[in-house]
Amino acid sequence: KAEKIFHPESRKAGQMQREALRKAKLSEKLVKRGKKQMNLADRYAFFLHALPPDKAALTLAEIHDLVQSLWLTRHEQALEEEQTARRKGRPKSTKEQQLEEMKLQDAEEYRTGLDLPDLTDVANVALFRKWDGIDATYLRILHFIRICGDFPEITHVARIGR
Repeated sequence: KAEKIFHPESRKAGQMQREALRKAKLSEKLVKRGKKQMNLADRYAFFLHALPPDKAALTLAEIHDLVQSLWLTRHEQALEEEQTARRKGRPKSTKEQQLEEMKLQDAEEYRTGLDLPDLTDVANVALFRKWDGIDATYLRILHFIRICGDFPEITHVARIGR
């Protein structure tokens, strides 16, 4: 059956335009939300793999050491490779600029407050180790704390898990 053609300025055409616009907005938000969830899952998967397997829980000093030694320096090698590949007198590549920007954002986020699963709690660490590293909805059951580089001895509860 052929699709009926409406006059461009008719009421029905306006309804169809609004419906199409709403569907486009919803799908765009869904994609955006999915990307945000994947970024968070990647971040927490990094800390899952960085956990020492022999420890049941970490102290606050060990968490700060983990962030400073592994999390903040994870782009160093790729950044050095980009810098050595660049010839003298040439402008920075786009990848090098992005790596520098990510490094600065991570440092600023750590300085002002970084949300992490509570790795000081034995039960929370045990739940965290059961996570597959992919499904971001599992993270809702975990207890999260916020640590700051400016105040390393203070933590705040960021989110209470289920």
